[in-house]
Amino acid sequence: MSGKLIVFEGTDGSGKATQARLLCRRLERQGMAFREIDFPRYGAPSAAMVEEYLSGALGKNPGDVNAYAASTFYAIDRYASYKQDWGPFYEGGGLVVANRYTTSNAVHQASKLAQAEREAYLRWLFDFEYRLLGLPAPALVLYLDLPTELSGQMMRQRERQTGTQADIHENNEAYLRACRENARQIARDLGWKVIQCASGGRVRSAEDIEDEVYREIQRLL
Repeated sequence: MSGKLIVFEGTDGSGKATQARLLCRRLERQGMAFREIDFPRYGAPSAAMVEEYLSGALGKNPGDVNAYAASTFYAIDRYASYKQDWGPFYEGGGLVVANRYTTSNAVHQASKLAQAEREAYLRWLFDFEYRLLGLPAPALVLYLDLPTELSGQMMRQRERQTGTQADIHENNEAYLRACRENARQIARDLGWKVIQCASGGRVRSAEDIEDEVYREIQRLL
């Protein structure tokens, strides 16, 4: 018996972690059993190559590491997480809420490729992770769409609040714009549920977005 996997996706600064956390709090209040997962798993051995990549140790620009190589770094971390952590719960019919997943490779890595090469990459990606590695495909992907200018503001605010520094993705505005354009097309093609996180040039409140998210979730539960 397989469970249900709900994935929050979006470019950097779009509020994925916040919305995943708010959904999990609501599920807790309702007494529902679930597992919350987050990728990449910074600090875990399986995420070492992801951290090397994002730190700039393999190249200062995202394009210095090709889409296929970078995708394998993230996939290894997901595979280890599934085997070590949440796999048995999911296979027993459990509900799993993920902040980022295979879909993040689709958003970030496909944007490095020419338009004519993206379809072949996406076929390879989903076959690699879902069939060859045996990871479950999501039952629902919620794509949080936020204009790049606003997502940049949100990331700078997060850095000030947490004392963290931006990685090579977050520091590259042109790359983030390409990711958003790519993601919006993929969301349409793959049937992801798009949540507009801005209205009238301003970011919607987290609570307002949460209510819309939960209306979508209810159709699955």
